[in-house]
Amino acid sequence: MIKTPLPLLKLRDRELLPIIQGGMGVGVSAHKLAGTVAREGAIGTIASIDLRVHHPDLMERTHRSKDRRVIDDANLEALDREVRSAREIAGPDGVIAVNVMRAVDRYPELVKQACESGANAIIMGAGLPFELPELTKDHPEVALIPILSEERGVRAVLKRWLRKGVLPDAIVLEHPRYAGGHLGAPKPEDITNPRFDFPRVLAEIPKVFETLKLDPIPLIPAGGVNSFEKLQALIGMGASGAQIGTPFAVTEEGDAHPTFKKVLLEAKPEEIVTFMSTAGLPARAVLTPWLKKYLEREERVRSRATPEKGKCAVWFECLTHCGLKDGDSESGQFCIDTQLEAAVMGNLDKGLFFRGSEPLPFGDQLRSVHDLLEMLLTGKDPR
Repeated sequence: MIKTPLPLLKLRDRELLPIIQGGMGVGVSAHKLAGTVAREGAIGTIASIDLRVHHPDLMERTHRSKDRRVIDDANLEALDREVRSAREIAGPDGVIAVNVMRAVDRYPELVKQACESGANAIIMGAGLPFELPELTKDHPEVALIPILSEERGVRAVLKRWLRKGVLPDAIVLEHPRYAGGHLGAPKPEDITNPRFDFPRVLAEIPKVFETLKLDPIPLIPAGGVNSFEKLQALIGMGASGAQIGTPFAVTEEGDAHPTFKKVLLEAKPEEIVTFMSTAGLPARAVLTPWLKKYLEREERVRSRATPEKGKCAVWFECLTHCGLKDGDSESGQFCIDTQLEAAVMGNLDKGLFFRGSEPLPFGDQLRSVHDLLEMLLTGKDPR
């Protein structure tokens, strides 16, 4: 384990490096990345959505299938393979988490599969994870980590879980101003709302613990953490570590295609934009050719969307709410699964390349997971 002057993250009976590698889908964080991070002593995370993209036999099985069960079953099988493969890399002591989006309609099956496959933790965002304790009741050894953005959401989840006699093992606090992918803010104009600022949230939530007469729960800020100094500052405010996504996506061990990494590494600040995703939430990505073309016609296609004209381009429902499927003019009008799949496979012309807002620790250099962790945890470049 890398030696760091920072305090270790205590998760149940384990002491870990104070970093959770963010779960990035579709397929950006799969077994190679998660397993390597876990082997180093931090928490490695597999994003559970549509992992079949990394398994040619499963893609062949589901090619143009209109049977939703065939596709869903293939993704559950892929998740099982990825968790077990990550474990082979990480070893028995490595901590493997699975990120499950509450916003996908088959999230209960994904949670149960992750537990059965041997995940050490479930990290759930994209909605309030009120049902997570019930879904994991047969696996009390699995740590539960909700992703929230502000005091109000934390209070709601704690109160609901307390009725079931369950508490989170840690809480990720995502700041929509900096994070990549889907953002935890209702509208684009809410992204910069000061209620999400880390100093404020890290001061407010301990008061919730006191009100509810709870022992402190580890708080893990997420979004924009790209240096030892930022991580150290957050820990000084009361955080127990940080969740970090984009810097891990562009490591040598990242599961995405080299072109995906190149796009993220070379993106200029003005090329990182926010827009409304099909999930009805703001999202942040690189302004690639596909996204530029979509945004040029977004106003027109959204104005034409009605529930009567709702459609699904891939013949199955991936999101509980989807602007394209439901004909919701307030949400994006494209298939998120298709575009994210194209990105992870390196298709610059069709892909949607999610990325956080901040500069990367090594600029445009492609470096290893070990180098990244050492830089974040010590402030020193190992080379």
